[in-house]
Amino acid sequence: MNRRAFLVSLPFLYAGRLFAAPSAPARFLLVFLRGGYDAANVLVPVSSSYYYETRPNIAVPRAEALALDADWGLHPALAQSLHPMYEKREAAFIAFAGTHDTSRSHFETQDSIELGQAAGARSYATGFMNRLAAELGGRGAISFTSQLPVAFRGTAQIANVALNMPATRGVDARQSALIAQMYAGSPLGSQVSEGFAARDAVMRDLGDEMVAASRNAVTARAFETQAQRIARLMRGEYRLGFVDVGGWDTHVGEGGAQGYLATRLDELGRGLAALAAAMGDAWRDTVVLVVSEFGR
Repeated sequence: MNRRAFLVSLPFLYAGRLFAAPSAPARFLLVFLRGGYDAANVLVPVSSSYYYETRPNIAVPRAEALALDADWGLHPALAQSLHPMYEKREAAFIAFAGTHDTSRSHFETQDSIELGQAAGARSYATGFMNRLAAELGGRGAISFTSQLPVAFRGTAQIANVALNMPATRGVDARQSALIAQMYAGSPLGSQVSEGFAARDAVMRDLGDEMVAASRNAVTARAFETQAQRIARLMRGEYRLGFVDVGGWDTHVGEGGAQGYLATRLDELGRGLAALAAAMGDAWRDTVVLVVSEFGR
């Protein structure tokens, strides 16, 4: 395969010329978006009235989606990254791809994908990428994670390099306290305090779920900043790689054309574009597959 970045989950569009004979040893990098990202707001079904009827507050407007054809558009946050790659036939979107796992569990579905076994089978002895590494001679495989993922579990020896970077909140506890103090004693004071308390309670609950679903994966921002490091290793001795990116378990505050998801997509897209650029000539024979356990 030649110069391809694939993104696979639920609604994704299949694009053009995909196969070409490699001119050098092929490379494969799996990017796992942990948390079940909202595929319908990445690859937008702009011709679907149902999409806009059921998403009155978070749908990406037709006028803002980057047109791919009459039926599909791309989230505008990807205008400077994946969209140019798509136009150069270096990116493809595969629509309606998924698994038979209907558990609705992040962990079970992630494991199903990483184990790569027939429906109904479940053995944690080996993941599909470890089996692939063994078929390729057991060398040249690397995981850019804090601990070896299920996909690389098995007998083949896998190099492990952690890329973790702590995430930060937009408004921290100190800033929240200052805002509450500004309104103290005013008619809005109690509402502001109650609002912050409710927000903190919700964010604690959902934050715990997102952290768990992310399985200690790096943030999208960390992936962006580490993309060149990944490329440097992948264009050298490593031919098979894995990295997971967390923060996609969006329940509140996702937004549409702007918002939390848009920011994460911007970071992810810039990371993938930086990876492609840093790979240099090796990009011609590199396949990057981006997956998530399910959509929203």
